[in-house]
Amino acid sequence: MSFALYVPVKETVKELRMLLKSSSVMMQPRIKMLIAMKKAGESGISKRELMDTIGAGSQSIHNWRTAYKQGGMELLLHNGRKGNAGKPSVFTQEEHNKMEQKLKDPKNGLAGYVELQEWIETEFKKEVKYNTVLKYATRHFGSKVKVARKSHVKKDEKAVSTFKKTSLKK
Repeated sequence: MSFALYVPVKETVKELRMLLKSSSVMMQPRIKMLIAMKKAGESGISKRELMDTIGAGSQSIHNWRTAYKQGGMELLLHNGRKGNAGKPSVFTQEEHNKMEQKLKDPKNGLAGYVELQEWIETEFKKEVKYNTVLKYATRHFGSKVKVARKSHVKKDEKAVSTFKKTSLKK
């Protein structure tokens, strides 16, 4: 059975509610825990009651209370996730620029990501997985998997103008 533990919360309930409105979904349960602890007062609130009120697991409640006791609001709201911030890119800046030129050229003739992958292998002499090419192109260049072209890549502009001049004459 968990006993009530008193952890003094420095912030007011009003400040916590304002912070709750502006915080991300991931941080909201942590702030709700502080509000519940502040409302409980000096009598304290047990881990079980916090679990029922917030809907978080006991280990999460334990970790959040410990973080708040050790470092206050700053440590409690610290995410700790790094993501891809420290990971180097698969392509250099020069390769990125060449890919951008190839994808932005309307007459490039690339029909899909498989052809882009093959072009990368021949141009840069490096093997890159299909999924890497797909994600890189969508993230950096805004490309999409299936998009209809406005006109055919190998269309002869001279033939089009001739066709327009000779058709529809009565």
